Amino acid sequence: MTSNALTTVILAAGKGTRMKSRLPKVLHPIAGRPMLGHVLAAATGLDSARTVLVAGPGMDDVAEYARAVAANVSIAIQESQLGTGDAARAAAPQIADKDGVVLFVFGDTPLVRRETLAGMVERCRKESDIVILGFEAADPTGYGRIVSSGKEVNRIVEHKDASEEVRAIRLCFGGPMAVRAAHLPALLASLTNDNAQGEYYLTDFVAHGRASGLSCSAVICPESDIQGVNSRADLASAESVMQKRLRTVAMAGGVTFLDPETVYLSHDTSFGEDVTVGQNVVFAPGCRIASGATIKAFSHLEGADIGEGAEIGPFARIRPGTSVGRKARIGNFVETKKAKIEDGAKINHLSYIGDARVGAGANVGAGTITCNYDGYNKFFTDIGAGVFVGSNSSLVAPVKIGDGAYVGSGSVVTKDIAPDALAVARGKQFDKPGWAAAFRAKNEAAKQKKSSGE
Repeated sequence: MTSNALTTVILAAGKGTRMKSRLPKVLHPIAGRPMLGHVLAAATGLDSARTVLVAGPGMDDVAEYARAVAANVSIAIQESQLGTGDAARAAAPQIADKDGVVLFVFGDTPLVRRETLAGMVERCRKESDIVILGFEAADPTGYGRIVSSGKEVNRIVEHKDASEEVRAIRLCFGGPMAVRAAHLPALLASLTNDNAQGEYYLTDFVAHGRASGLSCSAVICPESDIQGVNSRADLASAESVMQKRLRTVAMAGGVTFLDPETVYLSHDTSFGEDVTVGQNVVFAPGCRIASGATIKAFSHLEGADIGEGAEIGPFARIRPGTSVGRKARIGNFVETKKAKIEDGAKINHLSYIGDARVGAGANVGAGTITCNYDGYNKFFTDIGAGVFVGSNSSLVAPVKIGDGAYVGSGSVVTKDIAPDALAVARGKQFDKPGWAAAFRAKNEAAKQKKSSGE
């Protein structure tokens, strides 16, 4: 490793009891991704030589998630959970580089920006032995206060340990801290638990470092960037901030939201230019929307690839595995799943298309369903190019409808249909003249007899 090597330590051992959940706090999602995933994305984007995740005993699901989504992650277990300084001690044996920078971040701060962390690391490499992240708090209650003289930070005082004079300070500690690795062993050794909580504080690095002649400075960020999540209310607040960020980026890239506050995006939602999105639309993870597409109101998309100029909705449900071709149309109350809808195809009303292909230019009538599941297995329906499927038809998979074929309305199709053929598969209609009039007369007579008490 070089002298500029970076080790990122993510502190994620907190139990999150205020969440009232069996799910570990850091795995609760923001914009379709666990909070820890956002932190990992920000931290691992810094070209860390190594990332150390500090988890609590029994938090196997947290460790498994980290390993699944990020490379070069090792796990440290904080057995005693006696504060953030104790967590840093748990990680110390896995910090191999003694000359680079160690960046400490928290797993429950999903809004921290990569560029902010990069600025901290760069300053630690070039200027200060310790760099902390601070913010001006609207209400500083509960936060550690940053006590400084000029540009030099002298100490961080936890709220419970602060005097009234220190509590009046509005500049607060945001959590992330960068430390030159060469100083870390001495800083860890200096920690004590002589405080109101009886815990070892990472924040004490500052006072102890300054006492031994180290320099310390602060990078300042907006309060919203560093808000932590400790409750369901905090989770909702963080979701709101993240959604505003994602919408802002999308609009800057050429997307029109007819009512931005009602559209919900995932962290990985991708848009081309000139996309229009109506009111109350939800993009779950895995959606790519190409240029010129229109997503109409009250639609829900997940794991879908929408082609150029396509129209979706209103009230459409596009499930994972769906790809929609150029200028294809998926209309109101249509559900698709694992379906390839080719260029120019139309499914305009009240249909379910699952485990299927709908060929280019095909038209699927209202009320059509692909019967793809027998209770145990899924089967495929292949609808060729230019096919016309009449309304209220059931296509019982596995079945293939050849290019250009017609399916008569109300058909239950159980066999393959040849190209350009007409298939009609329904019961034969027959009439009984006068039956309806006789039925009504019989029942009216019975009704009269009952009302007269006979």
